Amino acid sequence: MANTAAPSEGGLQHSLQKRHLTMIAIGGVIGAGLFVGSGATIQAAGPAAFLTYAITGVLIVLVMRMLGEMAVANPSTGSFADYSRRALGDWAGFSVGWLYWYFWVIVVGFEAVAGGKLIQDWLPRAPLWLVALLLMLAMTATNLFSVRSYGEFEYWFASVKVAAIVAFLAAGTCYAFGLWPGKRMDFSNLTAHHGFMPHGPGAIFSSIVIVIFSMVGAEIATIAAAESKDPAKAISQATNSVIYRVAIFFVGSIFLIVVIVPWDSPELGTSPYVTAFKTMGIPAADHIMRFVVLTAVLSCLNSAMYTASRMLFVLAGRGEAPRSWLKVSNRGVPVQAILASSFVGFVCVILAYFFEHTVFLFLLNSSGAVILFVYLMIVVSQFILRRRTPEEKLIVKMWGFPVLTILTAIGIVAILVAMGFQDETRTQLWTSLLSWGVILLLFGVLRLTQRRQPQPEEPATR
Repeated sequence: MANTAAPSEGGLQHSLQKRHLTMIAIGGVIGAGLFVGSGATIQAAGPAAFLTYAITGVLIVLVMRMLGEMAVANPSTGSFADYSRRALGDWAGFSVGWLYWYFWVIVVGFEAVAGGKLIQDWLPRAPLWLVALLLMLAMTATNLFSVRSYGEFEYWFASVKVAAIVAFLAAGTCYAFGLWPGKRMDFSNLTAHHGFMPHGPGAIFSSIVIVIFSMVGAEIATIAAAESKDPAKAISQATNSVIYRVAIFFVGSIFLIVVIVPWDSPELGTSPYVTAFKTMGIPAADHIMRFVVLTAVLSCLNSAMYTASRMLFVLAGRGEAPRSWLKVSNRGVPVQAILASSFVGFVCVILAYFFEHTVFLFLLNSSGAVILFVYLMIVVSQFILRRRTPEEKLIVKMWGFPVLTILTAIGIVAILVAMGFQDETRTQLWTSLLSWGVILLLFGVLRLTQRRQPQPEEPATR
């Protein structure tokens, strides 16, 4: 018999405030991938790179809208894992829960190492493994203290990221439109270096494979909202705000970069924002942005720890993870789930130090396409659950249903297919599929074990 018992969420405290959720929602999509990784996209697509971000952003917005529809109708800490279970069965909920946990727990180790490398720029003699482990300890302690402490840290981390982007948008707009001292309006970089699309229109779409991973994290707000006082309202606001976040922070800032700096500048490969600030003549731009990127890394590490632990908590409640992981402290924190996720993160840090190009690289690749699998399951779940949900519960509705839902699914599948044809992403696709296969195998073993266990006898009736 399928295990349909809901997880006990009564111990989790609803202590996240509106300002926490607002910043988690706003800052959730702004990671180191935007500040550093966007340079590779610009060099691949040319000045038209902002169109790549716009197209990818539309896809993310549609997925978030679908998630918002389901989450407002049925707020849950398990979020999309629960919706997949309701729509497709226990195998889907098990898959999504463990895949999402696996993705974020690998991110924990990766971001800890990335943060360690950034700090080494200031403290070159500090051992990388030690700095990374200290960062892990700090974020683990933050999550163990209370959900409010997680929200507070994320609020300030996100504030720094948002402030940096807003400052860049303001300065960059003044520079591009000739409002900067000694500068006249100039948009020639959009076409002066071999045209607007130097590698053809195909490069715009092929770069989506890279860009979509820099936008991951918007969905965390729907998980966090379940620990707020008004989950439905918080989820609705978080999902609706994705539109302007993507349009302003991603599309707007990338557009300004390609206007300010020639797309083929070799300096863009290291840090496009630093290059743009230096072009505008802003002093100490590299040190400022290094601090901002470190903040983005710590923000991602903090959120990854939170998200992974909440998924373990839900899986434990479903009987698909050790029941001990349901233990909640008097502060409303799932202690065992946090410690279990943190332990795997520590292992990843050690593997990254000793086996960076073998075991750790395999782990990174095997989680690379996982988030796309999760997004695809969200889309399929919304398509099915929309017809099962009473009209009065559909406070937030997916636009253009079912056409846009089907097109979104086709778009995600197209990205996965494209990954299979690109040399740099092919390994990620196949190893990620292997990860999914292993999880499905574990689900089969779990169900077989549960069926063989003796069922408790029904109490005698008089």
